[in-house]
Amino acid sequence: MKRIALLFIATLGCANAAAAQDWARERLEKSPRHREWATVKHGDRAVEAFIVYPESKTKTPVVLVIHEIFGMTDWVQDLADQVAEAGYVAVAPDLLSGMGPNGGRSNSFPEGKTMEAVSHLNPEQITADLNAVADYALKLPSSSGKLFVAGFCWGGGQTFRFATNRGDLAAAFVYYGPPPEKDAMARIKAPVYGFYGGNDARIDATIPDTIPNMKAAGKSYEPVTYEGAGHGFMRAGEAPDATEANKKARGDAWARWKSLMGKEL
Repeated sequence: MKRIALLFIATLGCANAAAAQDWARERLEKSPRHREWATVKHGDRAVEAFIVYPESKTKTPVVLVIHEIFGMTDWVQDLADQVAEAGYVAVAPDLLSGMGPNGGRSNSFPEGKTMEAVSHLNPEQITADLNAVADYALKLPSSSGKLFVAGFCWGGGQTFRFATNRGDLAAAFVYYGPPPEKDAMARIKAPVYGFYGGNDARIDATIPDTIPNMKAAGKSYEPVTYEGAGHGFMRAGEAPDATEANKKARGDAWARWKSLMGKEL
Protein backbone atom coordinates (compact mmCIF):
# COMPACT_ATOMS: atom_id res chain seq x y z
CA MET A 1 0.00 0.00 0.00
CA LYS A 2 2.91 2.33 0.75
CA ARG A 3 4.24 1.93 -2.80
CA ILE A 4 0.80 2.43 -4.35
CA ALA A 5 0.39 5.61 -2.33
CA LEU A 6 3.82 6.84 -3.43
CA LEU A 7 3.00 6.17 -7.07
CA PHE A 8 -0.26 8.10 -6.68
CA ILE A 9 1.49 11.07 -5.09
CA ALA A 10 4.25 10.98 -7.68
CA THR A 11 1.82 11.26 -10.55
CA LEU A 12 0.27 14.44 -9.21
CA GLY A 13 3.33 16.39 -10.35
CA CYS A 14 2.28 15.80 -13.93
CA ALA A 15 -0.95 17.66 -13.33
CA ASN A 16 0.07 21.00 -14.79
CA ALA A 17 0.98 19.38 -18.06
CA ALA A 18 -1.47 18.09 -20.61
CA ALA A 19 -3.24 21.05 -22.04
CA ALA A 20 -4.21 21.16 -25.70
CA GLN A 21 -1.84 19.16 -27.84
CA ASP A 22 -2.92 20.29 -31.29
CA TRP A 23 0.74 20.62 -32.28
CA ALA A 24 1.29 16.92 -31.59
CA ARG A 25 -1.83 15.83 -33.46
CA GLU A 26 -0.97 17.99 -36.47
CA ARG A 27 2.51 16.52 -36.67
CA LEU A 28 1.17 12.97 -36.38
CA GLU A 29 -1.32 13.55 -39.18
CA LYS A 30 1.56 14.47 -41.50
CA SER A 31 3.47 11.27 -40.78
CA PRO A 32 4.06 8.92 -43.74
CA ARG A 33 4.28 5.87 -41.47
CA HIS A 34 1.52 3.29 -41.16
CA ARG A 35 -0.37 3.46 -37.89
CA GLU A 36 -3.31 1.48 -36.58
CA TRP A 37 -5.30 0.53 -33.51
CA ALA A 38 -5.36 -3.10 -32.43
CA THR A 39 -7.65 -4.73 -29.88
CA VAL A 40 -5.67 -7.10 -27.66
CA LYS A 41 -7.80 -9.51 -25.65
CA HIS A 42 -6.79 -11.40 -22.54
CA GLY A 43 -9.13 -12.94 -20.01
CA ASP A 44 -12.15 -10.64 -19.74
CA ARG A 45 -10.15 -7.60 -20.82
CA ALA A 46 -9.81 -5.94 -24.23
CA VAL A 47 -6.98 -3.40 -24.50
CA GLU A 48 -6.81 -0.91 -27.34
CA ALA A 49 -3.22 -0.40 -28.48
CA PHE A 50 -1.87 2.22 -30.86
CA ILE A 51 0.78 0.77 -33.18
CA VAL A 52 3.14 2.60 -35.54
CA TYR A 53 5.42 0.73 -37.94
CA PRO A 54 8.84 1.89 -39.12
CA GLU A 55 9.68 2.06 -42.80
CA SER A 56 12.23 -0.74 -42.75
CA LYS A 57 13.43 -3.57 -44.99
CA THR A 58 14.14 -5.81 -42.02
CA LYS A 59 12.38 -6.88 -38.85
CA THR A 60 12.84 -4.47 -35.95
CA PRO A 61 12.59 -4.48 -32.13
CA VAL A 62 9.37 -3.52 -30.36
CA VAL A 63 9.16 -0.55 -28.01
CA LEU A 64 6.28 -0.72 -25.53
CA VAL A 65 5.35 2.88 -24.67
CA ILE A 66 3.55 3.50 -21.35
CA HIS A 67 1.57 6.73 -21.27
CA GLU A 68 1.52 9.48 -18.68
CA ILE A 69 -1.18 9.85 -16.06
CA PHE A 70 -3.23 11.71 -18.69
CA GLY A 71 -3.91 8.49 -20.59
CA MET A 72 -3.65 8.13 -24.35
CA THR A 73 -3.05 11.70 -25.49
CA ASP A 74 -2.09 13.12 -28.87
CA TRP A 75 1.45 13.53 -27.58
CA VAL A 76 1.77 9.84 -26.70
CA GLN A 77 0.64 8.89 -30.19
CA ASP A 78 3.04 11.37 -31.77
CA LEU A 79 5.87 10.06 -29.61
CA ALA A 80 5.08 6.52 -30.77
CA ASP A 81 5.37 7.78 -34.34
CA GLN A 82 8.77 9.30 -33.56
CA VAL A 83 9.90 5.98 -32.09
CA ALA A 84 8.81 4.28 -35.33
CA GLU A 85 10.65 6.93 -37.33
CA ALA A 86 13.77 5.94 -35.38
CA GLY A 87 13.36 2.37 -36.62
CA TYR A 88 11.20 0.47 -34.14
CA VAL A 89 7.71 -0.98 -33.95
CA ALA A 90 6.09 1.33 -31.40
CA VAL A 91 3.16 -0.02 -29.38
CA ALA A 92 1.32 2.24 -26.94
CA PRO A 93 -1.54 0.58 -25.02
CA ASP A 94 -4.37 2.70 -23.67
CA LEU A 95 -4.49 1.35 -20.13
CA LEU A 96 -7.88 2.98 -19.60
CA SER A 97 -9.41 0.72 -22.26
CA GLY A 98 -12.85 -0.37 -21.10
CA MET A 99 -12.61 1.79 -17.99
CA GLY A 100 -14.29 4.91 -19.34
CA PRO A 101 -17.93 5.91 -19.63
CA ASN A 102 -19.93 3.31 -21.58
CA GLY A 103 -16.87 1.05 -21.65
CA GLY A 104 -14.75 3.58 -23.52
CA ARG A 105 -11.05 4.40 -23.20
CA SER A 106 -9.07 7.58 -22.49
CA ASN A 107 -10.88 9.73 -25.03
CA SER A 108 -14.28 8.95 -23.49
CA PHE A 109 -13.55 10.56 -20.14
CA PRO A 110 -14.74 14.10 -19.35
CA GLU A 111 -11.95 16.67 -19.48
CA GLY A 112 -9.68 16.43 -16.47
CA LYS A 113 -10.93 13.04 -15.29
CA THR A 114 -8.34 10.73 -16.84
CA MET A 115 -5.75 11.52 -14.19
CA GLU A 116 -7.97 10.26 -11.39
CA ALA A 117 -8.89 7.15 -13.37
CA VAL A 118 -5.28 6.26 -14.17
CA SER A 119 -4.26 6.83 -10.56
CA HIS A 120 -6.74 4.19 -9.42
CA LEU A 121 -5.91 1.46 -11.93
CA ASN A 122 -5.27 -1.94 -10.36
CA PRO A 123 -1.53 -2.79 -10.48
CA GLU A 124 -2.20 -6.43 -11.38
CA GLN A 125 -4.46 -5.35 -14.22
CA ILE A 126 -1.78 -2.97 -15.48
CA THR A 127 0.81 -5.74 -15.53
CA ALA A 128 -1.57 -8.15 -17.27
CA ASP A 129 -2.47 -5.52 -19.89
CA LEU A 130 1.18 -4.69 -20.57
CA ASN A 131 2.15 -8.35 -20.83
CA ALA A 132 -0.70 -9.08 -23.24
CA VAL A 133 0.13 -6.14 -25.48
CA ALA A 134 3.85 -6.96 -25.41
CA ASP A 135 3.13 -10.58 -26.35
CA TYR A 136 0.87 -9.42 -29.18
CA ALA A 137 3.49 -7.01 -30.52
CA LEU A 138 6.30 -9.55 -30.39
CA LYS A 139 4.25 -11.86 -32.63
CA LEU A 140 3.80 -9.23 -35.34
CA PRO A 141 5.45 -10.36 -38.59
CA SER A 142 7.70 -7.29 -38.63
CA SER A 143 8.93 -7.79 -35.07
CA SER A 144 12.49 -9.03 -34.50
CA GLY A 145 11.47 -10.53 -31.17
CA LYS A 146 13.37 -8.00 -29.04
CA LEU A 147 11.40 -5.94 -26.53
CA PHE A 148 12.07 -2.56 -24.93
CA VAL A 149 9.81 -0.60 -22.59
CA ALA A 150 9.70 3.15 -22.00
CA GLY A 151 7.32 5.23 -19.94
CA PHE A 152 6.80 8.79 -18.79
CA CYS A 153 5.67 10.33 -15.48
CA TRP A 154 3.18 7.75 -14.13
CA GLY A 155 4.27 5.56 -17.01
CA GLY A 156 7.88 5.95 -15.91
CA GLY A 157 7.05 4.40 -12.57
CA GLN A 158 5.09 1.66 -14.31
CA THR A 159 8.06 1.02 -16.61
CA PHE A 160 10.35 0.45 -13.63
CA ARG A 161 7.72 -1.80 -12.04
CA PHE A 162 7.15 -3.71 -15.30
CA ALA A 163 10.86 -4.51 -15.39
CA THR A 164 10.33 -6.45 -12.16
CA ASN A 165 7.62 -8.52 -13.83
CA ARG A 166 8.90 -9.12 -17.35
CA GLY A 167 11.95 -11.30 -17.80
CA ASP A 168 12.58 -10.90 -21.53
CA LEU A 169 13.09 -7.13 -21.68
CA ALA A 170 16.16 -5.92 -23.54
CA ALA A 171 16.11 -2.65 -21.56
CA ALA A 172 13.80 -0.36 -19.61
CA PHE A 173 13.80 3.42 -20.07
CA VAL A 174 12.34 5.24 -17.06
CA TYR A 175 11.44 8.88 -17.61
CA TYR A 176 10.97 10.77 -14.33
CA GLY A 177 9.13 7.96 -12.56
CA PRO A 178 9.60 6.48 -9.07
CA PRO A 179 11.26 3.11 -8.45
CA PRO A 180 9.58 -0.11 -7.34
CA GLU A 181 9.95 -1.56 -3.84
CA LYS A 182 13.52 -2.55 -2.94
CA ASP A 183 12.64 -6.24 -2.60
CA ALA A 184 11.10 -6.30 -6.09
CA MET A 185 14.33 -5.12 -7.70
CA ALA A 186 15.81 -8.59 -7.34
CA ARG A 187 13.46 -9.76 -10.11
CA ILE A 188 14.79 -7.26 -12.67
CA LYS A 189 16.81 -8.83 -15.48
CA ALA A 190 17.16 -5.94 -17.93
CA PRO A 191 19.32 -2.83 -17.61
CA VAL A 192 17.36 0.19 -16.41
CA TYR A 193 18.17 3.66 -17.74
CA GLY A 194 16.78 6.70 -15.92
CA PHE A 195 16.02 10.15 -17.33
CA TYR A 196 15.29 12.89 -14.80
CA GLY A 197 14.71 16.63 -14.73
CA GLY A 198 17.04 18.70 -12.58
CA ASN A 199 14.12 20.76 -11.26
CA ASP A 200 12.10 17.76 -10.11
CA ALA A 201 13.16 17.24 -6.50
CA ARG A 202 10.09 15.13 -5.72
CA ILE A 203 11.23 12.38 -8.10
CA ASP A 204 14.95 13.09 -7.91
CA ALA A 205 14.82 12.44 -4.16
CA THR A 206 14.28 8.76 -4.95
CA ILE A 207 17.54 8.40 -6.92
CA PRO A 208 20.06 8.33 -4.02
CA ASP A 209 18.36 5.25 -2.53
CA THR A 210 17.65 3.61 -5.87
CA ILE A 211 21.32 3.56 -6.89
CA PRO A 212 22.58 1.48 -3.92
CA ASN A 213 19.41 -0.62 -3.83
CA MET A 214 19.84 -1.64 -7.46
CA LYS A 215 23.56 -2.21 -6.93
CA ALA A 216 22.88 -4.41 -3.89
CA ALA A 217 20.47 -6.44 -6.01
CA GLY A 218 23.15 -6.82 -8.67
CA LYS A 219 21.17 -4.85 -11.25
CA SER A 220 22.20 -2.30 -13.84
CA TYR A 221 20.81 1.21 -13.25
CA GLU A 222 22.13 4.30 -15.01
CA PRO A 223 20.35 7.56 -14.14
CA VAL A 224 21.02 10.86 -15.90
CA THR A 225 19.66 14.18 -14.65
CA TYR A 226 19.16 17.07 -17.08
CA GLU A 227 20.00 20.42 -15.52
CA GLY A 228 17.19 22.98 -15.41
CA ALA A 229 14.56 20.65 -16.85
CA GLY A 230 11.26 20.13 -15.11
CA HIS A 231 9.06 17.10 -14.65
CA GLY A 232 7.56 16.00 -17.96
CA PHE A 233 10.31 17.57 -20.06
CA MET A 234 9.96 15.06 -22.91
CA ARG A 235 6.53 16.46 -23.69
CA ALA A 236 7.06 20.00 -22.41
CA GLY A 237 10.27 20.25 -24.43
CA GLU A 238 8.32 19.80 -27.66
CA ALA A 239 5.46 22.18 -26.89
CA PRO A 240 5.30 25.59 -28.59
CA ASP A 241 5.91 27.31 -25.23
CA ALA A 242 8.86 25.08 -24.26
CA THR A 243 11.59 26.57 -22.09
CA GLU A 244 15.16 26.36 -23.33
CA ALA A 245 16.07 23.97 -20.51
CA ASN A 246 13.23 21.61 -21.37
CA LYS A 247 14.06 21.79 -25.09
CA LYS A 248 17.68 20.91 -24.43
CA ALA A 249 16.78 18.11 -22.02
CA ARG A 250 14.33 16.66 -24.47
CA GLY A 251 16.90 16.71 -27.28
CA ASP A 252 19.68 15.24 -25.15
CA ALA A 253 17.44 12.56 -23.66
CA TRP A 254 16.06 11.59 -27.07
CA ALA A 255 19.59 11.25 -28.44
CA ARG A 256 20.62 9.12 -25.47
CA TRP A 257 17.53 6.92 -25.74
CA LYS A 258 18.08 6.27 -29.45
CA SER A 259 21.78 5.58 -28.90
CA LEU A 260 21.05 3.03 -26.18
CA MET A 261 18.44 1.23 -28.26
CA GLY A 262 20.61 1.41 -31.36
CA LYS A 263 23.16 -0.83 -29.71
CA GLU A 264 20.57 -3.60 -29.78
CA LEU A 265 19.60 -3.32 -33.46
